[in-house]
Amino acid sequence: MRIRTAAPLALAAATALAGSLLATAPASAASHQGGLHLGKIQYDSPGKDTRTNTSLVAEYVDIHNNGKSKLQLKGYKLKDNTGYTYTFPSFGVAAGKTVRVHTGKGKNSAAHVYWNRGSYVWNNTGDKARLIKPSGALLDSCSWGKGTGVKVCH
Repeated sequence: MRIRTAAPLALAAATALAGSLLATAPASAASHQGGLHLGKIQYDSPGKDTRTNTSLVAEYVDIHNNGKSKLQLKGYKLKDNTGYTYTFPSFGVAAGKTVRVHTGKGKNSAAHVYWNRGSYVWNNTGDKARLIKPSGALLDSCSWGKGTGVKVCH
């Protein structure tokens, strides 16, 4: 009799545990998909690396807001393995929109911001981009080795 009573209880407990584990995986995926994340990275600008502004502007990182509301990026940081860091000024990215962070010099707009550097940031042979919250917590990262010059992170 005890075995029959324990079996349904054990089965119910196992089902509840499995259900909570399954519910946890989509929730964490949904939070990532419903927020800010790294998208396409052009780590090797097309053509020869000439260090001209045209070449530097062609090196960029896309940051996508896949959420349902506009996000303020002030204080967010974009960082590479060497420690080069771009810190966002007061800048909002609308829901469903992407902001492109260019290495070179230019005038910021609704969809483009410029690091205003005179040298490359992202290593062609391998690097890692990190998107860091103002609190210092890592929000997203994406790494690559030597390849085609483009990495699509998400």
